[in-house]
Amino acid sequence: MFGILPFARIGLALALVMLTPFGAAAQDAFKEFKQLESTPKMPKLNAFIAPGTAQEGMHLRDVSLEAKLTADGAPVEDGLSWYVFSPVAGTDGKLPLIASSRGGTAAFQLAAGDYFVNVSFGRAGVTKKLTVPDEGEVDKQVMVLDAGGLLLNAVSGSDVRIRPDQLSFSIYSAEVRDDGERGLVMADVPPNTVVRLNAGTYHIVSEYGNVNASIRADIQVEAGKLTEATIQHRAAQINFKLVSEAGGEAIADTAWSILTAAGDSVGESVSAFPTMVLSEGEYTAVARNKDKIFQRDFTVAAGVNTDVEVLMKDQQAQQPIAPAATAVAPGGQAAAGPKGVPQPGGEIPPQPPLPSYEDLQSGDGASLD
Repeated sequence: MFGILPFARIGLALALVMLTPFGAAAQDAFKEFKQLESTPKMPKLNAFIAPGTAQEGMHLRDVSLEAKLTADGAPVEDGLSWYVFSPVAGTDGKLPLIASSRGGTAAFQLAAGDYFVNVSFGRAGVTKKLTVPDEGEVDKQVMVLDAGGLLLNAVSGSDVRIRPDQLSFSIYSAEVRDDGERGLVMADVPPNTVVRLNAGTYHIVSEYGNVNASIRADIQVEAGKLTEATIQHRAAQINFKLVSEAGGEAIADTAWSILTAAGDSVGESVSAFPTMVLSEGEYTAVARNKDKIFQRDFTVAAGVNTDVEVLMKDQQAQQPIAPAATAVAPGGQAAAGPKGVPQPGGEIPPQPPLPSYEDLQSGDGASLD
């Protein structure tokens, strides 16, 4: 759990207790936050039989299905996507989609025979074989998703809030493949957003800014529970400016290179007042203005957002010298981020095409959500 604050670990434990069992009150916890891949409520699609698959006069049976996050939990009332496939591959080698529905409990009219039924809840999903008999009652089919929710956020230093537009998360599987890589579950997840996942352990990569501030952590998602985790970044936001005197105005037409203590370049910019998020450590700021080069060594402390001024009075040779061993700690105040979390847009995006059975089994396009 490297990278997760101690109080966050305590918060996780409390969240798990408070959300067990997953009933109507617990489902409301998901609704308190923005949910990824969700759309505004809309009427369920009517179940249908694909053209040409039902013979004239064929008797159709009513089939009712519901899904639960845990075996002893309450049925999920919204956010589900249902797909019914024929077990016989078509001419294209794929299983034909017979029926689909969106919402909570689903009701289909199906001819006697065998089918594959898939239900998805965000990135969580399960597939089951369904046999519709010629005679007799068809029992209600209950699908257990074994799924929960994950909500991620992060701070810089001990408690400095990070602006949502500077923060993103990527979710990977915990297992490492033979090629040494992890399977990507979802990329560019915004903070304070619920992601619905199958129960299990996930490897989280949190990116603060776009330079070198990155933290990794393994987080456990439990079925029927909303897991909240706050990750601690050891980084800060630094503003750079080239000035003729201390506290002076930033000089325009300046090119910047930021080097680590080892001399490796981590960031470049052409701006009078560039801003970069850097992981804590020692750096050298190199400013190029016209035919002159200036530089200054500085230290980044976790959570201390500050300005770094490079004075023009210290002109250097055309090639930057190696960073000094001793860093100069700048002054400055921690800059608080704006309040609130960006709200999703008002327009409903175009609906994607219905997925194939193979897509659902491989995890690509597993849901209409």
